[in-house]
Amino acid sequence: MMKKKIIKYWIFALSIGLFLPRAWGQNDFEVAKNTDIFVSILRELNSKYADEINVTDLTKTAIDAMLVSLDPYTVYYPESQIEDYRIMTLGQYGGIGSIIQQIGKEVVIAEPYENSPAAKAGLFPGDIIRKIDNQSVEGKNSEEVTTLLKGQPGTTLTIEVEHPYRGKRVLHITREEIKLPNIPYYGMLDSKIGYIKLEQFTENAGNEVKNAFQKLKEQGMDALVLDLRDNGGGLLQEAVNIMNIFVEQNTLIASTKGKIKAQNNTFKTRVPVLDKNIPVVVLVNSHSASASEIVSGSFQDLDRGVVVGKKTFGKGLVQNVVPISYNTSLKLTVSKYYIPSGRCVQHIDYFGKDSLHAKEIPDSLAVAYKTRKGRTVYDKGGVSPDVVTPDTMPSRLLISLIMNNLIFDFANRYHAQHPTLSVVPNKFAIDEPLYKEFVEYMNSKSYEYETDTELLLDDLKNAAEDEHYFETIKPLYEQIKTKIAEEKKQELKKYKQEISTFLASEIVERYAFQKGRIINLLPSDPDIVVAKSILHDLSRYHAILSPKTKKN
Repeated sequence: MMKKKIIKYWIFALSIGLFLPRAWGQNDFEVAKNTDIFVSILRELNSKYADEINVTDLTKTAIDAMLVSLDPYTVYYPESQIEDYRIMTLGQYGGIGSIIQQIGKEVVIAEPYENSPAAKAGLFPGDIIRKIDNQSVEGKNSEEVTTLLKGQPGTTLTIEVEHPYRGKRVLHITREEIKLPNIPYYGMLDSKIGYIKLEQFTENAGNEVKNAFQKLKEQGMDALVLDLRDNGGGLLQEAVNIMNIFVEQNTLIASTKGKIKAQNNTFKTRVPVLDKNIPVVVLVNSHSASASEIVSGSFQDLDRGVVVGKKTFGKGLVQNVVPISYNTSLKLTVSKYYIPSGRCVQHIDYFGKDSLHAKEIPDSLAVAYKTRKGRTVYDKGGVSPDVVTPDTMPSRLLISLIMNNLIFDFANRYHAQHPTLSVVPNKFAIDEPLYKEFVEYMNSKSYEYETDTELLLDDLKNAAEDEHYFETIKPLYEQIKTKIAEEKKQELKKYKQEISTFLASEIVERYAFQKGRIINLLPSDPDIVVAKSILHDLSRYHAILSPKTKKN
């Protein structure tokens, strides 16, 4: 009976919203007609379907199916997911402050945040969550467990965990307001070059970058590496605020254009510049998107800094979050953004009139634009770096060790065995005895992976079987396969340096959290090496930012 009353109220609410007197167009009529059809179907299902239906779940399924046909950035947030909206815009939520992950059927603490309730209560990476408030989490996935861990700041939960090397423990944790840092680390790479790792563009990101910049200047910085790799973006205004540190007041950074012309906007720097001359290298990769592309693209279009790394993601769309009734929200795409040269970096066309499916914009349609100094840049597929760094793909062995959580587990064991060890993040490395210990640990583990050679060999076998050659070459095939298997036994030695680098950062994180991992990896980071070489050679830096002149 209650469900019927809710549906009747919903129909009435929709009606008064849809049928207010105004000048109607064709789309208005279609909205009214199809809303009536949808509500009629929902009413019939509720009254006549063979079993009870969950109206909320059914409606969300319908909404999600409708939105997925538009673009991946238009998303409906029901009341139960309002925390997701707060994380997206503010970078904060109520909870214990830890990343969790699913390993098989178990949900495990992966990384407590520094100074979080989880860390202060004594949760460690590798802790398997067994119960929350005396409720077993057996059979629940990581998303369901996350929901149980989140809650109002000040509320307390009891969590029962079991660690392979620490045993069972019961902990009482008071939830707090968790603020994810926009900047997990900043510091000096050497006596002259500063470094800022910007991870997201949530509220106050601009001020945080400004504060970090000023503190680095106090330490003697005269060149900067701004790291936007793996930064998926966030608030457009924060991107503008960051650019205001480096370019003159009243400089155009972005403009937005959408269907509603009255809502088109331009975004300019608003306060006096902090430092318009300091050399800057901006690091990007294929996961740098949205606001990261506004910043990196603006540095490039204004010839204000050198962009280094890989081509960015290519998200040139702007979303607004619109409050809907009953404490729900809709994040919807409202416009495209354009950076200072006038180009849009959107990679996928979601709005083509000739197709119902999204498609990549072909290179042939790329349009050339000019930077402030006259360099040629293009509008398609993201921001192309001024200096492209080589691809550094990890070996299949390292990927296997990571995916099977073997390095994760070894680091957990090491931390449990050395709980009071004093670790200096920028000096910790895997020495010979520790790597030997890791190899012995691996000898007791089972893990499988296929090398590129094995994959090609499988393709050869399939082709030979199709063409009836396999019986002839089978002895040679088996001989090669055996030789590869023998060589694979030596791969822990072959890829020692690569594995040691990742293993060291994983161990350091147990003692110094995410900041420690970043510090530990900086000396071996190939993009950092390139960035430093450019900033130490200012003639090269300025040459990159100058337009190339053709010789007669």
